Amino acid sequence: MANEKGILILAETQEGGGLAAATGELLGAARRLVDAGAAGPVAAALLGSGVQALAQEAISLGADEVHVAEHQLLGEYTSGAYTAAMEQVCRQVNPAIVLLGQTNIGRDLAPRLAFRLGTTVAMDCVDLSMGGGKLLMGRPCYGGNARAVNASRTMPQMATVRAKSQDPLEKDPSRKGEVKSVAVQLDPSQATPRVLERKKAAAEGIRLEDADVVVAGGRGCGGPEGFQPLEELASALGGAVGASRAACDLGWRPVSEQIGLTGKVVGPTLYFAIAISGASQHMAGCTGAKNIVAINKDPEANIFKSARFGIVGDFKQVMPALIEAVKKLKG
Repeated sequence: MANEKGILILAETQEGGGLAAATGELLGAARRLVDAGAAGPVAAALLGSGVQALAQEAISLGADEVHVAEHQLLGEYTSGAYTAAMEQVCRQVNPAIVLLGQTNIGRDLAPRLAFRLGTTVAMDCVDLSMGGGKLLMGRPCYGGNARAVNASRTMPQMATVRAKSQDPLEKDPSRKGEVKSVAVQLDPSQATPRVLERKKAAAEGIRLEDADVVVAGGRGCGGPEGFQPLEELASALGGAVGASRAACDLGWRPVSEQIGLTGKVVGPTLYFAIAISGASQHMAGCTGAKNIVAINKDPEANIFKSARFGIVGDFKQVMPALIEAVKKLKG
């Protein structure tokens, strides 16, 4: 590939219809890169079956062009089919920059696609900027204790972007853009691995990744019953409950609530860390939080180094007063 130009993002869809939140965040990031000196246009690759109607939504979120690849083998994600289809889209669009979300799809697809295109990819980036005509990709390292800035020597320059690290643009339904169809060539043998069965985890309320308020507890909660006041606080604030790996490993909370390096990555406006020590593995999952409130009886706990507000004390004594104060403000 030569004469690469513009930015291409992978537009993901969400269950139940519409574009996933990560799509708006990627388009917002791409538009800011163009404002910072990257060459346009900003394009979105929309892969799937029956997704044509979502093209205008991508335009309203900042895309100048939407390249729609419709195929029955793209009805649900499979590594083989999506890699082949995305490669064909990239070779047609010939972008200088390719951005994907640090989602289940992005984590699986990005390295495969980079190999096919003969380039490299920086995973789990939290900061994107331009410098010297190149894309500068900032990503956490050393368990989240430092940040490395990477640049690619090969084209296209590729990155996956952590959820909630980029702000989406305000949706503008009147925005104009161009919708182009891409006729991808796929073979049934490429739809691998095959999905034999799906088991959906039971979930109530707001998704942890989408919550604006997260109340997380650790080993210091002492047991499953220790999470009851956390659930009460989360309910009062309209948030979600999370947990450290230690609490999940002990069976106190489901694995779907695990936050950290080997769990989910969240970026809420308000993050309560209750009886959590603040190990780097856990902090890697919540460094995107805008405000961290820590409650821990150990004044030397590492969590206080990252917290904007801290309370030194036993959470069993602190939480009732905190919950009561929140309910009064809400009332």
